Order: sequence, then C-alpha cells, then structure tokens
Amino acid sequence: MTTILVDADGCPVINETIEIAKEYGLPCVLICDTAHEMHREGAETITVSKGADAVDFVLVNRIKKGDIVVTQDYGLAAMALAKQGLPLDQNGRWYTNDNIDQLLAARHKAQKIRRAGGRLRGPKKRTAEQNKGFISSLCELCKTVQH
Repeated sequence: MTTILVDADGCPVINETIEIAKEYGLPCVLICDTAHEMHREGAETITVSKGADAVDFVLVNRIKKGDIVVTQDYGLAAMALAKQGLPLDQNGRWYTNDNIDQLLAARHKAQKIRRAGGRLRGPKKRTAEQNKGFISSLCELCKTVQH
C-alpha cells in the first residue's frame, strides 16, 4: 500500500495532507526533528534528533516504490525519485525526472550566491491558491496510486 511521507519540518500543508490521506485511506507519516516535534490525529509521527539532513535520511530510508513524498527540499525529492517515489512540493508541483536537474542547478546557484555574501529574496506569503494547487495535485496523485 502506498504511504504518504511528509518532510514535516516547516511544511505548511500538514493538515491538508492528513485530511487527503484519510479521504483516500492511505497511511500518513510525518517526519520531523525535535525542534519541530508535532503530533496530529490521523498521522504517525516520527521524531528524529536535530542535525543537518537527519529528517531527510530517515524519510528516504522509508520510501518504497509508489510512495508519495511531500517536501520542499529538491535534494530529498531527487532521492525520492531515485527510489521510485512520487514527490511533490507544498504548492502541488510534481518533481519529475524532467524537472529535477534544473531545480537542483537553481538551488546550487543560489547557494553559491549566498556563500559569496549575496542575498536572495525569501518566499512570498502563502496564498489560498497555493493551498488549492497542492490539494488538487495530491488528490490526483492519490487517485493515480489507487488504480
């Protein structure tokens, strides 16, 4: 059975994900570190110690072929794709083999700018449209894995 795995540290769509998992009868697992520990009805929570990429490694080790992975992290999305998971971001964009290289390259470029002392704009305030896009994409993905 497909599981929905959530990179829950700072994820803005946890409640929406749990509701959709219930609707489709899929287990939902939230993975977070001790600084972001949370417990929600309808989801299993795995809490890991703080550390660079600690959540990512625990999550990747749990991915089975066809599992849905909710993450904002391009690196984690790439690892999910390699394990034949189905990653999508908090806005409903599906990470694919066709777009992941471009996203990773953009992340690398941004890191180089920051290391050189440059500043980049942060994300804009979350909108209702972004939530709708996420809900629509996650529902579509859940329908796909059920057939």
